[in-house]
Amino acid sequence: MQKKIDFRSDTVTKPTQGMIAAMMTAKVGDDVYGEDETVAELENRLSSLFKMEAGLFCPSGTMTNQIAIKCFTQPMDEVICDQTAHVYRYEGGGIAFHSCASVRLLNGPRGILTAEIIKPEINEENIHYPNSSLVVLENTVNKGGGACYTLDQIAPIAELCKSNGLKLHLDGARIFNALIKTGDLAGNYGQYFDGISICLSKGLGAPVGSVLLGSKQTIHKAKKIRKAFGGGMRQAGFLAAAGIYALDHHIDRLAEDHHHAQQLADALEATSFVASIMPVETNIVIFKVAAGYTAASILDSLTEKGILCGATGPDTLRFVTHLDTDAEQIAQAIQIIKELKPVYRSQN
Repeated sequence: MQKKIDFRSDTVTKPTQGMIAAMMTAKVGDDVYGEDETVAELENRLSSLFKMEAGLFCPSGTMTNQIAIKCFTQPMDEVICDQTAHVYRYEGGGIAFHSCASVRLLNGPRGILTAEIIKPEINEENIHYPNSSLVVLENTVNKGGGACYTLDQIAPIAELCKSNGLKLHLDGARIFNALIKTGDLAGNYGQYFDGISICLSKGLGAPVGSVLLGSKQTIHKAKKIRKAFGGGMRQAGFLAAAGIYALDHHIDRLAEDHHHAQQLADALEATSFVASIMPVETNIVIFKVAAGYTAASILDSLTEKGILCGATGPDTLRFVTHLDTDAEQIAQAIQIIKELKPVYRSQN
């Protein structure tokens, strides 16, 4: 049976043998009691790396994002984010459910916001308006094809938030992909954000977990919210050890994923069934199908040939490269793409 090449997401990776060994030998304790030293090491590693005061290990990036939003808002407040933002589109309506906040949706190029876009959307004090209290950025932007913020773009947004009394949170689901691309230093991020969510189970290849970074006061509050969300874990060091291993071994290799994504984009660009491709900055390739084709028909053709990917709309598809897609698989996928003959439906 042909082995599938899985480009659906970078969440599909399996732990490496080295990671498994680290997990199985982790020193653990009851983390709800604050006694798991491996969890504490992971939290301290990341808070130190990003120069923030404290961290909190959670099961998922959705949880770290939603905890942060609840920390930084009150009911009847408003969260400002791009209309493509993961916190709005893919977290189950959590902003409304958990925080009773409304959302102001903006339209940045490929999901990248600027201070100029945000400023006119900050509500003035008025009993008719929700209180603008939080801006959320996403780095990299999933729906933007892995588009990256640089620190030079973030700095004026942070200044705008500070001058208007708003908090600033970063959904850093793929922050290390952004750092590899831009060359910015993680240690320069902490000065700009009130909260940062760091996902370990995407490009870094850990099986589970994200860490919320913030001030000691924020993390103290976040820990109680995590408990209420059901996110308090016991001997979680087995999972945290995978995150530590990933930080030690899987950051620099993200450049390979970016290279592989560009190779796939180049192959797709040469086909007749692709109309356009978003600029490839990191490990995500999003393309629009040509007239006469549908995302579903191309998806079916790729699946039949052993390539798994995802439709992001009726005429768009997404490939995501990751730890488990090596050079040999990329070469095989490129050959399949070159030879692919999806169903064509005439527009006449």
